[in-house]
Amino acid sequence: MRILITNDDGIYAEGIKILAESLCKIADVTVVAPMFEQSGSGHGITVHTPLRLRPIDLSPNWSAWIVQGMPTDCVKLAIEQILEQRPDIVVSGVNNGSNLGTDIIYSGTVSGAIEGYLYGIPSIAVSITNRHGDFAYAADFVRDLCCEWQKNMPVNPVMYNINVPSGGREVIKGVCYTKMGRRWYNNTFEQRQDPHGRPYYWLSGDVDNSGNDEETDVFAINNNFISITPLSVDLTNYVVLRRLNQQNLPLK
Repeated sequence: MRILITNDDGIYAEGIKILAESLCKIADVTVVAPMFEQSGSGHGITVHTPLRLRPIDLSPNWSAWIVQGMPTDCVKLAIEQILEQRPDIVVSGVNNGSNLGTDIIYSGTVSGAIEGYLYGIPSIAVSITNRHGDFAYAADFVRDLCCEWQKNMPVNPVMYNINVPSGGREVIKGVCYTKMGRRWYNNTFEQRQDPHGRPYYWLSGDVDNSGNDEETDVFAINNNFISITPLSVDLTNYVVLRRLNQQNLPLK
């Protein structure tokens, strides 16, 4: 089995190294990850500057490449240029911080998995809720899932967004299969001045987790369950589409 790993925390992040060490016990692992942290990059790609990459020696157990780009760039370059064979699975993470609810729209971690899914490859994004969490537990959880896929690889590509409570096995109550919840920010922009007196802004804000029922990923994590959310890239609103077709409105 061949597994491609990427992330948005950067190639030197603790989570990606622990993930690679865990997965290399069951697969041929290649890590292709950004040179710098790319949190919040979403599904961005690099089109106006050159993409630079080079191999890097991080472990004798797996190969690694460093990319001056974003997670989506990393997956594209890996599949199109670096790897001799397509990976069987793409894993993005382990991210330092949760990717819950509507956060996934902005998440570079989730976008790394989405890019694998767009290539028709089963893909996983995995995060823990904060940097004090048990990266090894999250990595081993994904390894067990990949072992199950190896025995019975999905006929059609699937994509999971997995969030793991930071307390590890001592606090985790189980696993919930969830839908994407609501996670909103009461955004504020703090204005500052540079040494030349020109204004600039820092985005900040408090998280609003209200309105999440028991079926959501937000509820699961807040109650110490691992959440596994199957995702799709189809953004079509089928309810509105059916209504428009029923109305059969003429174009003007």
